[in-house]
This record gives sequence, structure tokens and C-alpha cells, in this order.
Amino acid sequence: MLVKQISVFLENKSGRLAEVTRTLKDRQVDIRALYIADTTEYGILRMIVDQPEKARDVLTEAGFTVSSTQVIAIAIVDRPGTLDDALETLSSGSISVDYLYAFVGRSSEDAIVIIRVENPQLALEKLHEAGVRVLDCKEVYGT
Repeated sequence: MLVKQISVFLENKSGRLAEVTRTLKDRQVDIRALYIADTTEYGILRMIVDQPEKARDVLTEAGFTVSSTQVIAIAIVDRPGTLDDALETLSSGSISVDYLYAFVGRSSEDAIVIIRVENPQLALEKLHEAGVRVLDCKEVYGT
């Protein structure tokens, strides 16, 4: 089960991030999680939203450079060591993590971890074998 992540290329200038959030607010798209990786000249905003296709369309219409990526969302108990257990599962399967970010979900006390890997199907297989709870789109988007 893969979920869609929206990535937005942003120039590093004042107000540009607020333009993204305003555009989404005006079109009633809810941001569930976000992460920004930046350099001195630009940033990449990665988001999980409740309506990924709509977000991609409205941001593109507003002039942003937008892409959509398949990522894995897992639920882990919010206590020390559970993230390590999930990452060990991937590592023992020779699966490299490109990046990850986490947030606490609305409907449970579990932490939700978004993971980008090179081979998502193999990663899903390994996570399932290890008993890691992989979330579906409805659980992540909240729809």
C-alpha cells in the first residue's frame, strides 16, 4: 500500500512557503504532514495532504513546480525503539531509506512514519513479513 506525497520546488525567498499554504487553504486542501529540505537557493517541500491530486493540480495552476511520489506510511507505537525495529527490518533486507519524516496521527496514539525507498514493493514485503503495520491511503489522508 503506497500513498502519494506531493513535492513542491520553492525558491528560497520570503513568503514563498506561505503562498503554498494559502493556495491549499483557499482550495480546502488539508496538510497532514510536511517536511522541507533546503539549500541556500531553493527548498523542496514534501507534504502528505488529504487530497493529493487536487493539491497537485491547484499548486500547478498557481505556478509552482510540483511532483507526486509514492511513499510508504507505517504506524509504530510511540515509544523508544519502535522506529529502530522498523528500520532494522529494511536494513536487513538491504533496502536503503532515501528519507523519512514522522508525525502523530489523529485517530490513534501511534506515530506515523513516511518513508521513501528505492524499491517500495520489496520494502512493503519486508515490513509485512516483520509485522509492521503499513497504512492505506484512507488512514493517512484521513478521508
